[in-house]
Order: sequence, then structure tokens, then C-alpha cells
Amino acid sequence: MIRIVVVDDHPVVRDGLRGMLDGQPDLVVVGEAENGRVALDVVARESPDVVLMDLRMPVLDGVGAIERLSATCPAIRVLVLTTYDEDHEIIRAVEAGATGCLLKDAPRDVLFDAVRSAARGEPVLAPKLTAKLLGRLRGPRPESLTDREVEVLGLVARGLTNRAIGRELAISEATVKTHLVHAFTKLDVDDRTAAVTVALERGLLRLKRR
Repeated sequence: MIRIVVVDDHPVVRDGLRGMLDGQPDLVVVGEAENGRVALDVVARESPDVVLMDLRMPVLDGVGAIERLSATCPAIRVLVLTTYDEDHEIIRAVEAGATGCLLKDAPRDVLFDAVRSAARGEPVLAPKLTAKLLGRLRGPRPESLTDREVEVLGLVARGLTNRAIGRELAISEATVKTHLVHAFTKLDVDDRTAAVTVALERGLLRLKRR
């Protein structure tokens, strides 16, 4: 019997997963958690074979929880189950120690097989995600950010609006937007938060202590 802990901040999702998984003769949900911090306690108590982990949660997110589980319980397999297919989040989860990743719209049979594969220590990745990540790896190397783009992202990280950034750098708000669009394209992201996150991860941006 494969013992599973389900980690998701939505009770309806947890209930649905429990209902599906418990219906399989070789799968059983032994615990649930609404965030990464609670998950650490539940996993320590239940010693599951597989943890189904959401990524975006309050208190402690999925990547943070995976990092801690990898350090304290390396034999436990973590299978990410997420709504989002953003490359950088999937890569962060795998680098943190996740065995694999599925999207929440995966058919139930695919989910069951993925849990069984994860329990055996076999890597699991949704076909859609495999195609995206391979495309990213095979694509041209990303361009470096210009000094001005780094400056703009640094001010974004400090919480400044586009207008405030323009005042700080003595440029127009439209120019700030242009720099952000160029940075988004180079970093392959769609929003300000993701741009700062990826730039920090790649060492392109370093936040100054204030």
C-alpha cells in the first residue's frame, strides 16, 4: 500500500484528491495539510511514501517545503501537483528535490500512475511540461539584462510603482514600461514578481541591504 499525504491550501481540492486516491486498492491518503509548514509536521508524523504538493500556498510555499523535506526525509518522494505551468516554478521545485510534476487537469489514471511511479523513485513530468522545458533548454541562451533593466527590476523589488521608478531614475513612465517588457522577454516571464524572482535566481539581480 502506497501511503500519501496531500498538501494544498484549498479544502475542496484536498477532499477531491482523497476521494480519488482512496478509491484505488493500492493507494491510501494518510494525512492532509493546508500549507508547507503544516505539511512538515504531518509528514513527520505519518511517514508517507509520497507527498502530493501544491506550489503556491501561504505560510510556507511548496518549494520551501520540498527543500526542507529533501533535507530531513530524503526517502520520501514529492510529486508536485499544480495549476500553473510556469517554467521557473517547475525548475525550482525539481531543483529543490521534487520527483516530478503534474498539472491539476491531468486525467485521474495519469495521476494514479504518477503516484505509483513516484513511489518507486521514478521521475514523473507531465507531457506538456516536458515539451516546454525541453524547448527552453534547447532554445537560444537568454540575453543578459542591460544595466538599466537591472536598475528597474531592483526598484520593482523594493515595491516601487512604474511612476515612482520613473521619478527615481529621471525617465518617463513609458520608458520604465519598455524596460520591463524587454526584461520580461529576456527572462521568459509575464509579470513583475516573476521577473524579480527569476533575475534573483539567475544571479542577474542582487538586492542591496538598506
